[in-house]
Amino acid sequence: MPNTSTENKLKQPIAASQIPARLTPSNYPSIFAVQMVGRKKHALGDYFGLNNFGVNLTELEPGARSSLVHYHTRQDEFIYVLEGSVSLILGDNEIVLHAGMCCGFPAMGAAHSLINHSDKIVRYLEIGDRTEGDEGIYPQDDLQALRVDGRWQFVHKDGRPYGNDV
Repeated sequence: MPNTSTENKLKQPIAASQIPARLTPSNYPSIFAVQMVGRKKHALGDYFGLNNFGVNLTELEPGARSSLVHYHTRQDEFIYVLEGSVSLILGDNEIVLHAGMCCGFPAMGAAHSLINHSDKIVRYLEIGDRTEGDEGIYPQDDLQALRVDGRWQFVHKDGRPYGNDV
């Protein structure tokens, strides 16, 4: 006999593109969020109520970037390019990834970001865990992200929270 309490929580399969994109392009403080214009994320994992890891279908318009250059202290990340070609900034290198290519970013690994230098939309899957106590380190910016109570909090590198000064 099926477990009806679990059954009621399950969502039926759906085309990933039909899951609504997030309303805001980024949760960075506004001074940094403006750099994410042209990025659209469909939070697939959130849609299905996943708690241990996140999965996003991300779209980058021409000229758009995935994030500021960063790495995590505890979280592993993984990307898989579905469509188009995108430049991966990985440490001091820039590598062009094409559809079908993938890359993983272990915690405490090289700082990374993706930029769409092409004239076509790029689509890729990004997968990461949701480890409490994780920090996002941004070596090129006065920014640090702290994972607290399941949410990201952003502070200056000296620990001051972002507020009206952005």
